[in-house]
Amino acid sequence: MHRLTVENVGLVYETSRGPLTALEGLDFRVGDGEFVSVLGPSGCGKSTLLKLASGLILPTAGSLTLDGERITGPRPDAGIVFQQPTLLPWRRVIDNVLVPIRAMGRNVRDYRDKAQALIELVGLAGFENHYPHELSGGMQQRVGIARGLVHDPAMLLMDEPFAALDAMTRETMMDEIQRIWARTRKSVLFITHSIPEAVYLSDRVLVMSPRPGRVIEEVAVDLPRPRTMATLDDRRFVALASHLRAQFRATEANP
Repeated sequence: MHRLTVENVGLVYETSRGPLTALEGLDFRVGDGEFVSVLGPSGCGKSTLLKLASGLILPTAGSLTLDGERITGPRPDAGIVFQQPTLLPWRRVIDNVLVPIRAMGRNVRDYRDKAQALIELVGLAGFENHYPHELSGGMQQRVGIARGLVHDPAMLLMDEPFAALDAMTRETMMDEIQRIWARTRKSVLFITHSIPEAVYLSDRVLVMSPRPGRVIEEVAVDLPRPRTMATLDDRRFVALASHLRAQFRATEANP
């Protein structure tokens, strides 16, 4: 079953200098429980695609559907993890995790146990009553992941969630995301500009062209799971990463 279906999607922004085509003829699917990464150069429309999938903006052409229903606005069955965790500094960790529940007008008490379980799932047991300024960047992003899952969405949308982290923390978070995904089996659409990150985490990698963004290749990642840091040295991992780098070079040479 397809969770997310993107069909011939285009998006044109009206700017002071005239129309700007951000996306054009975008087609792909994300299956139930599948982890799909979108990889592309800066400005190709990756984050725009995530906004479309979340219903925050609407396409000017084509359609997106989630579980067979057309996306016409923000959906409660989609969870979002942003580049920055954007936590409320005056709220404790558990209250930050519960922010979507309040925003949806649901009874917070019904979700407090779920929030606590997610805090433990992301490795923050014991930090429930801490404030954001008491947490490291990686810990704050874990709170963001728990927040994206608290309402049990069918689809998790992640917009370069490790972009602001240092290299070692990114590696740790790659393993954490893999572990959390294995436990929850959510369908994931993961935006990144990191080739190793995409190969390490994904079942498939979608390669996007420079603007106007479109999918120019789908690469299946047939590496066994769970993956470890040793996977980074596996010849199959190296071959897939090298293939994706070559694809980018070819795209840059022939936009």
